[in-house]
Amino acid sequence: IREIIYGKKRAITYWEITTDPETMPENSTSFVMTNLQGNLKKTLGDLYGLRTWVEYGFRQCKQELGWTDYRFTNFQHIERWWEIIFCVYTMISLNSPVFLGLNQSRQLETEAQENSDVDFSNHPQWNHESGWKNTLNNLRLIIQPLLLFWLIYPWLSIFPNSQLLLGFNHLIAAMNQFKPCYVSG
Repeated sequence: IREIIYGKKRAITYWEITTDPETMPENSTSFVMTNLQGNLKKTLGDLYGLRTWVEYGFRQCKQELGWTDYRFTNFQHIERWWEIIFCVYTMISLNSPVFLGLNQSRQLETEAQENSDVDFSNHPQWNHESGWKNTLNNLRLIIQPLLLFWLIYPWLSIFPNSQLLLGFNHLIAAMNQFKPCYVSG
């Protein structure tokens, strides 16, 4: 990583980031422009290093969701597609060691979850490892009761079952106690 200065130093800085400073391979050398100030070498390298993982994660998410072969031409579909891209970026970034290292209040959040009435990690399919695929699995587990309720709901008008409805209400109320871990930095 090296800073490139054209003329005199300005508020906007330019950086060259590469994996090999000797040969400067085209596929792994990038130029970055930023208005961040201070000693940026390590921070910029760490944050920009996430790009590969974001691209990898996006491909994996498309595959997981069954969207690998979709092509969009409609503006609304393209807009929705970009929302998905940004969600994937956020999910991967917030679960990366770089961003988790910024979180100083991690213990307070852990204690708050321990005081909660429901421990979601007791679910037999809960994945305790870190990574975007594990996060996706755990988020699916959390929204499953609500999705299943809306799948069954039309049948409840044909076959009324107040006990089942009450059970779903209790389950969904418990699931609504889930407190996601947000990075505060």
